[in-house]
Amino acid sequence: MGNQVIIIGGGIIGLSSAFYLQEAGYEVTVVDKTDMSNGCSYGNAGYICPSHFVPLAAPGIVAQGFKWMLNSKSPFYVQPRLNKELISWGLQFMKSANARHVQRSAIPLRDIALLSKNLYEEWTSVPGIDFAYEPKGMLEFFKDEASAHHAEHSVKASRDLGLDARLIGREEVQKMEPDAKLDILGAVYFACDSQLYPNKLMSSLQTYLAGKGVKFLHNTEVTGFVTNGERISGIKTPQETLTAAEVVLATGVWSGQLAKQLSLNIPMVGGRGYSVTLENSPYKLHHSIILSEARVAISPMDGNKLRFGGTMEITGIDAPPRMKRVQGILESVKKYLPEYDIAMPAEKDVWYGYRPCSADGLPHLGKTSRWKNLTVATGHSMLGISLGAATGKLVQEIVQGKPTSMDIRPFEVERF
Repeated sequence: MGNQVIIIGGGIIGLSSAFYLQEAGYEVTVVDKTDMSNGCSYGNAGYICPSHFVPLAAPGIVAQGFKWMLNSKSPFYVQPRLNKELISWGLQFMKSANARHVQRSAIPLRDIALLSKNLYEEWTSVPGIDFAYEPKGMLEFFKDEASAHHAEHSVKASRDLGLDARLIGREEVQKMEPDAKLDILGAVYFACDSQLYPNKLMSSLQTYLAGKGVKFLHNTEVTGFVTNGERISGIKTPQETLTAAEVVLATGVWSGQLAKQLSLNIPMVGGRGYSVTLENSPYKLHHSIILSEARVAISPMDGNKLRFGGTMEITGIDAPPRMKRVQGILESVKKYLPEYDIAMPAEKDVWYGYRPCSADGLPHLGKTSRWKNLTVATGHSMLGISLGAATGKLVQEIVQGKPTSMDIRPFEVERF
């Protein structure tokens, strides 16, 4: 049992951890409560984005959230409800949403994203792993002068961190996107960013890992733990109790609930996002796009697909989807790309999933003081794919007790 690892959670964080742990010689078992075919790691925008160094908990987000509260199509929404965990998370989130926190978070978020980008580029040379990687950069469109002013600050902040970003006018943007009519004032071009097709990444990773001997337990819920002193000696499931020398907790939005069973406080809520993907899209874009004012992402994927996504909806995990949010996404797209006439899809054709949002917008990554053989890797919010490869590498280093590739102290698990 000395080299056996159980990874709880089969999203991009769990699979990336499995990739590096099996590479380091561990016998790995991945346990997931779903069939691992459609989680949050699948329907996202597929961005690898060092440009996203501002955490979700930032100045102004709370006030903006209140303004959007009554707008059924708004990009950010918190469903009011009497829930102890939500209230506790909300109070800590408001406490964290300040300029000092943003400044303190920028370098670690930059570093883990750049590490991840480098590792994804290495993965493009691994036989059997295919994810349509495109290092073309990202364009953030803006329509008004206030957003143009904000864009200038974004460029300066990016450059101060050593990231390749520049402000460009409408004519230059049009040359970069010759197949689309644009109704914009300008854009920020983040040349430091990349793009991948998450569905293909997740599928090929599972196949690759299974071929390397990683064991998968699908549709298997972890119901509890057996402990012995400072160690987790067993993982309870409805079928059996599993044992391993090391345990990795990477269950995304469900991490807070499981952590409670181990007397750990990891405040976590589900931030629901939606996406619509056009297969064999009649529209063509050459770069990943963010619509600044609308908070909408557009992603060209795998040669012939176009994905539109957005919203951050803090709601119960069992809440029915709100199709007005999807309508808001598609209506926003047309304001920037007036030729894009995208019909409202049927509910069955809309993807939605829950990002694991920590109370300060930073991941929880590392060992805990209570359990010597537990590594936590969760809370990546909207950056799961972006930070996935790096998180997996860091998990491997943490489990092995090696120096980590970057300073992970800002992601300390028990910081709340």
